[in-house]
Amino acid sequence: METTTLVAGAGSPAPHILVVDDDREIRELLARFLERHGLRVTAVRDAREARRALPHGHFQMIVLDLMLPGETGLDFARWLRSPASNMSHVGLVMLTAMGEETDRIIGLELGADDYMPKPFNPRELLARMRAVLRRAGDTAARASEPATRAWRFGGWTLDPTRRRLLSPDQVEVPVTGGEYDLLVALVERANRVLTRDMLLDLLRGRQAGPFDRAIDVAISRLRRKLEDDGRHAQLIKTVRGGGYVLAAEVERDG
Repeated sequence: METTTLVAGAGSPAPHILVVDDDREIRELLARFLERHGLRVTAVRDAREARRALPHGHFQMIVLDLMLPGETGLDFARWLRSPASNMSHVGLVMLTAMGEETDRIIGLELGADDYMPKPFNPRELLARMRAVLRRAGDTAARASEPATRAWRFGGWTLDPTRRRLLSPDQVEVPVTGGEYDLLVALVERANRVLTRDMLLDLLRGRQAGPFDRAIDVAISRLRRKLEDDGRHAQLIKTVRGGGYVLAAEVERDG
């Protein structure tokens, strides 16, 4: 296991990144590049080493290659996003082989926050990572505000103080960081049509490519968790040729 620790100014630790890739050259090059840009990096070669590192690293993000020996990256991502791991809050950026759209879509369905196809530009990867970390930081800052109030819509409650989604029966429904941020974007702009490009720009700071289905996959995941049938969706509606809209009245507590 290769570990490097850097501190980013004023005595506060930089975000800690776990890189999981069986290609030693990519692993080392990526670690050095991220370190030069002020991040702490632990680099491991497979899911087994990643599982050993997780309890001790206090990681803010995992950069995960899907093509791993032994336990695949998809299997590891599935475990990461399960309640058993207690890691659903950690940012997840996938590395996928060029043209492997099926794996990419499955990874997004499992709750990855973003992806990069190999070969990738390290600067673009860093920009994607920073966008995920920035969203997590913004959410944490909002959650620390004492006056933060919950949103209520269609019987559901979105609690920003604890980043929780509660069902009409007040049962907590687990959501990933990306799903939570997407739902906040929809709730804050209820009854307004948001295109895929607008949502991607709000969430990831980039425009959708011609085959980019990240938003569609995330919307499908949210609909399932909101028990909102995709074909006859009542909460998150599809606007043909336009995008998506949260079709509900939203109230704030207090």
